[in-house]
Amino acid sequence: MLRPDYPIVTERLALRPLVPADAAALHAYQSRADVCRDIPYRPRSLEEVESRLGSPERTRSTLDEAGQAIVLAVVLRAGGKLVGDVMLAWTSSEHRSGEIGYVVNPDHQGHGYASEASHAMLRLGFDQLGLHRIIARVDARNGASCAVLRRLGMRQEAHLVENEWFKGEWTDEVDYAMLAAEWRAALRARD
Repeated sequence: MLRPDYPIVTERLALRPLVPADAAALHAYQSRADVCRDIPYRPRSLEEVESRLGSPERTRSTLDEAGQAIVLAVVLRAGGKLVGDVMLAWTSSEHRSGEIGYVVNPDHQGHGYASEASHAMLRLGFDQLGLHRIIARVDARNGASCAVLRRLGMRQEAHLVENEWFKGEWTDEVDYAMLAAEWRAALRARD
């Protein structure tokens, strides 16, 4: 079970559950074709974003059982602007596994926000939820996202060639992973 104290504060960011008032900020990037190219959903209308924010499952702040995910707003501590969102999914209780994901508004990319926010999600998964293994799956064309995962210390485990018919074309997927022991070793090396 995971019941974080919010906001989760990092050096420059605050992570918190999404709220209905976030609709316009989320729509600013979730409506863009360039953002949605590599992620599961297609560009969303403001009405679709508002509808999703009205669903308790989409705005959950805790993980009570495997199969659930939290999606948190990534907010700049200086100024309070929402610049993206991050996800932690608890995929299996038996295998103590999870998955992370992230999206940053292109207007705010290149500042390390995806790495900083994702590091906080790894900390939640390993240190608070007690996961053994966390993965991230990326469209192989998204080199910037692959670089984020490498900076986090995740290792590439697979390059799946044309494994998915995705948005009208065959696409490659790159899978990254980290074990709890690797997480702890990386933290010790930082200290």
